[in-house]
This record gives sequence, structure tokens and C-alpha cells, in this order.
Amino acid sequence: MGQLVDGVWHDTNTREVKKDGQFVRNASAFRNWVTAQGAPGPTGTGGFKAEAGRYHLYVSYACPWAHRALIYRSVLGLDDAIDISVVHPVNLENGWEFADYPGATPDMIGDARYMHQVYTKADPTYSGKVTVPVLWDRETGSIVNNESAEVIRMLGGEAFRGLAKTWTDFLPEGLEAEIDEINAAVYRTINNGVYRTGFAQSQGAYEKGVAAMFDMFGRLDQRLADRRFLHGDRPLESDWRLFTTMIRFEPVYYFHFKCNIRPLTDYPNLRRHTRDILNLPGVRETVHMDHIVDHYYLAHRRINPYGIIPAGAAIDLDGPEWGPIALQEAKAC
Repeated sequence: MGQLVDGVWHDTNTREVKKDGQFVRNASAFRNWVTAQGAPGPTGTGGFKAEAGRYHLYVSYACPWAHRALIYRSVLGLDDAIDISVVHPVNLENGWEFADYPGATPDMIGDARYMHQVYTKADPTYSGKVTVPVLWDRETGSIVNNESAEVIRMLGGEAFRGLAKTWTDFLPEGLEAEIDEINAAVYRTINNGVYRTGFAQSQGAYEKGVAAMFDMFGRLDQRLADRRFLHGDRPLESDWRLFTTMIRFEPVYYFHFKCNIRPLTDYPNLRRHTRDILNLPGVRETVHMDHIVDHYYLAHRRINPYGIIPAGAAIDLDGPEWGPIALQEAKAC
């Protein structure tokens, strides 16, 4: 994984696995907000006014956290206002890299070779993880925010409303508390829960993570029995945040992170919800399954030291049963 220490890259453990074997994610470091007139947001400092062409997103198609930002940019029609740089999906000893891979791009802002160079351009003494998404400000030459939950609230908020071609309110007044409650539960048990399970280094930590995850699957499946989306008849912020984990569940987390108490077919409403989100306008083009599969199976060498991609990781998103492609048809194999 690696990290920066006082602005110098080290291929060392980020120490997110604690003594009891549980994975605890470190907090994001850059927490400024883009607002309509550049006033300070809920955290950080001000000076970041919403303007077309001023902001840039660094993303990975493989990463579920960056996928949130890509979806908001696409479904809200912000692609002309905010451009992107896409890293290579397999991050090894040097972290996220700008290198040749179908769909990946060079660094469109500073021609960096590695994502950690983007971080040290923003803060030459930065210490911590180097993650995506990153919302970059051309005017100040620095990072605005690298917390995905806040980035999507900015993109979906009033600040960018005038720049969006298809703006929709994903955090409607009166539902904020309900959305925050579901977000917190889904983050704890599913979004971050797959990592708590997959990166666990003790049997107890693994069992605690996987049990909480499948308990939440059951709760969500029941909730979705009488509604199409988590809050009713249209997708809101909670739906998008859930989707980016669930679209990766069958090809990756079920096998690679041992999230395999039961198959997703045992949760038909939750599985249907994932497919319904996938088929909404602007979503499918943000899903790059080649990036997703190659990242998890080829980058996580501590979990999968030989880089073997299981046959069931090849998912036919258009098939009637949405199941594994036959081994001989699977590109990755």
C-alpha cells in the first residue's frame, strides 16, 4: 500500500490493522469545500468558489470510493465542468500510478508519474495515505478534498447546481437525517465492512466483520421488498453509496475478501437494486470491470500472492442471471 512520511514516499504498512487484527480506516486529510461563493464549508477553509473548468478529479475506476464521485459527475452532467485523470488500476510498491492501461490517462494537470506526487505538490511535507478520489483546484494549485463522502455532497449540492446539465437533488430537505442514518450503517457494515473482513488478520476480527455485513444484507433486502430504492421511488445519496460496493461484491468481495456466508442471490431485492442502479442513465459507463478485477486480484499480493484471478470473477452484467461467464470466455482468465 505505502504512504508518505514528511513528503517522502515509503513502501511501508499504513498501520490500519490494529493489534486485535481489525482493520480501521484512517481519516482523510484534505477537508475543504467548494461553495457557491467560495465561503468556508462545514470543514476546512474557504476560497473555493464553484466555477466551470476550475476543478479536476483524480480517480481510479477500480476504487469504490472514487466511483462515487465518477457517478455523480456523470449522472449530474458535470463532465464538461470537471475533467478527470484516471490512474492505472494495479497500485503496487509506488501506490497509484499514471501508466498505460485501457481507460487510464496521464496526469492531466501536472504530468506526475505517481499519485503521491500530486499530494506532495499540494503539501510538500504531507504524511499519510495517498488515496482517490482527489478534488484538485487549478487556481490554488492544491487539493480541495480527498474524502469521497464530502466530494459527492459538493458535486450534488447547490454550489454546482448551475454547472450541472442534469442536476437532481440527492439529499432532499426532510430526508437528511434518514439518509445520514442509512449511510452510517452501510458504511460501517458494507462499504468499509468488506475491508474489515478482507483485511482482517485474526479469526475473531474476520468473523465480526462478515457477520455484521450479512446481517445488514438481510436488513436491506427486507427494506427493499416494498420499494425500488432505499428511500422510495428514486435514487438518493444512500443508493449511490451502497451501489459502488455492491457492484463489486460478486466479482471481487465474495471470493477475494471471503465475504461468502451466502451468495447475493439469497438477497433478491438487494441484488435487483444493484442492477436497477446500474441501468440508470449515466451509470453503466462509470463501471469498468476490467479495472476492478485487475486491481483487487493483482494489487493485493498479501491476500493473493500469486495474482490468480478466479473464474467466477468474470461477471456478465448483461446476462439474464447476471452470473459468472464460462471460464473459456473470461477475458481475465
